[in-house]
Amino acid sequence: MKFHGVFKGQFLARPNRFLVQCVAHGRGHINAYLPNPGRLWELLLPGAVLYLQPVNGLTEAGPSTRKTKYTVLAVEREGCPIFLHTHATNEVAGRLLEKQLIPPLKGTRVVQAEVPVGRSRFDFLLREKGRDLYLEVKSCTLFGNNVAMFPDAVTERGKRHLLELAKMARNKVPTVVLFLVHYPHVKWFMPDFHTDLAFSAALLKVRKDVRILPVAIGWKKDLTLRKDIRVLDIPWQYLNEEVQDRGSYLLVLKWKKEKSLQVGHLKRARFSKGYYVYVGSAMKHLSARVARHTRRQKRRHWHIDYLTQEAESVVPIPVRSSQRLECHIAEALSTVMEQGPAGFGSSDCKCPTHLFWSQENPLHLEAFHHVLQQFRMRSP
Repeated sequence: MKFHGVFKGQFLARPNRFLVQCVAHGRGHINAYLPNPGRLWELLLPGAVLYLQPVNGLTEAGPSTRKTKYTVLAVEREGCPIFLHTHATNEVAGRLLEKQLIPPLKGTRVVQAEVPVGRSRFDFLLREKGRDLYLEVKSCTLFGNNVAMFPDAVTERGKRHLLELAKMARNKVPTVVLFLVHYPHVKWFMPDFHTDLAFSAALLKVRKDVRILPVAIGWKKDLTLRKDIRVLDIPWQYLNEEVQDRGSYLLVLKWKKEKSLQVGHLKRARFSKGYYVYVGSAMKHLSARVARHTRRQKRRHWHIDYLTQEAESVVPIPVRSSQRLECHIAEALSTVMEQGPAGFGSSDCKCPTHLFWSQENPLHLEAFHHVLQQFRMRSP
């Protein structure tokens, strides 16, 4: 594939799921449409290089009327373009299928794209050895530590697709889910059970009915495809142990003004304006524990309850694991953030504190995401 008229800009902010603000040489500050509803936390960092294209240079399946004149195609990470355009990913998959470049699908023929079946619409109907084969394409942009993961945001639609494809397969209709990983330097593929436990459990449930096919591709800086295309391994045994509702969690709190607080039996402390990250654990019912922390109305039981009731916002980040990683995460955070009050959240361990502070939003800091990847993207 070749995209024409592409130029580069730098990411500034993301006002909503489908809009980014950026600056581009010769064009100044511009708004661009981002056809990707994922979180993209670790990719859309301030100053990240974006690949943009004028609207007239790209055919899209969306509405013809556009409020923005530019579309985001990709973002650079580690010097490599990471393709973000989820609609165009289907075009990429179609081209790979036509050219017989996906090894396990060699010998198949594309019969139709965008095929309605029941309540859903699947991306391709293929023909393989005289039989129909339904294929759904998912775009994967989340990776680190040799691991690629999908999804990076909760996807009810993705879970429904898995279950419907499994039902078709049990009725003797072959089905495939193709995960296109837009980064070539990974070895493993796993569902992101930290972010979407329900989708991950569904993937484990249907794996004997639906062919799960993760394929790593790469992009050159002119947004043409690299030649190396690899099928990734899936560590099913590891996932059987880890896809459980247990583990640790981080809470990112926005604290809008300096305030002095008495937290439980700790010494009265001054909490500065900025962002706090708290580390906790729940080796049972992790989802319920995280949900409790995001509620404002509750009885104060843990140290963190004193802050969540007054914070402007609370963003939970689960780290599901069969191991208790809480103290290890706190130790890693202490190298990239300032420590909070002594003993906060750590009365039952030897850690100095489980609360950390940053003037900037840690979700905008590359070092913070490296810590997350260390514990959320653990190689099996």
